[in-house]
Amino acid sequence: MIVLYKLKRFFIQHCIILSWQGAALALLLYVSISYALLFLCGETDLLALPDFPYWLIVTASTVGYGDLSPQTHGGKMTAALFVIPFGLSLFAMFLGRVAVFAAYHWKKGVNGLKQLNCTNHILVIGWGEMRTLHLIRLLLREQFGALETHKIVLCAKAEIENPMPDQIDFVKVDSYNDDVQMDRACLEKASTIIIDTPEDDVTMTTALYCASRNKSAHMIAYFNDEKLSQLLKTHCPNIECTPSVDVEMLAKSAMHPGSSALHQDLLNVQDGMTQYSIKYPAQSKSVLLGDLFFPLKQKHDAILLAVGDSKGSVILNPPLTHMIHPGTMIYYIADERIDGLNWEKLCV
Repeated sequence: MIVLYKLKRFFIQHCIILSWQGAALALLLYVSISYALLFLCGETDLLALPDFPYWLIVTASTVGYGDLSPQTHGGKMTAALFVIPFGLSLFAMFLGRVAVFAAYHWKKGVNGLKQLNCTNHILVIGWGEMRTLHLIRLLLREQFGALETHKIVLCAKAEIENPMPDQIDFVKVDSYNDDVQMDRACLEKASTIIIDTPEDDVTMTTALYCASRNKSAHMIAYFNDEKLSQLLKTHCPNIECTPSVDVEMLAKSAMHPGSSALHQDLLNVQDGMTQYSIKYPAQSKSVLLGDLFFPLKQKHDAILLAVGDSKGSVILNPPLTHMIHPGTMIYYIADERIDGLNWEKLCV
């Protein structure tokens, strides 16, 4: 009785619920019974390899090429009453299992529960609804036409699904400083980390945590309170802190009408001129800024706006006599990104 009970339990667990083990067992039984029945019917021509698996698959799927077929009455009855009906059932069962498996993993990815395998990606931490969606769209647009593009991964605590499943990856976490959960977002492999959470204190702790886990990534943190951004810079000077500039923009627009529209155009990559950056090649020789400024304007209709210095700061509107050394970051305004520049010909 115990053996029968165990067999019944095994059958229910693996066959009735159509687990992969049950499907494999059903397939094995189907092939074995088909072989045995054909053997008893004297269909020896169909049982030779590789004819038997070929004929069984073609017949069970009802493709039926007709190049091989049973010759005896018993073989024909076996094909009609067992091979085809049970084969169709197995075929439908496997298709169903594959569909369920694919749907499960797709849903798991949409819900942000999958382990990602990303390298050199842009990790966006935090969720601010339309603000975050706008940020992601801008990041995607910024990479349009670039020689090197980066996958975008959104990491959020909010109860949401992947807002753009066809364009970005998504990871749902309960905490931004949980090692196991943040590993699913491949935190240590990210090339750029953007931290923009609704609360400044969460942004602060998340930035400190990310800086301890990934020291080589370019990290940007957004704060509403500029004092917190200054505090973070004292502990992590390499983090680029972006404070809220709403008040500054109001004052600038009051004194200089049109300033808000000007700044909006400079940041908007959807239409018109906008700001980009490019690194002066490490293998090139040092040149004067003036040797780049005029060729950029004449040949690419781009205006050199600023350059980065060795300390990571930005020098806005540098003089034409400023020396551009290999590896210097150059910021410019143009209608489209300029990649693949031939710097030697540009300076001629």
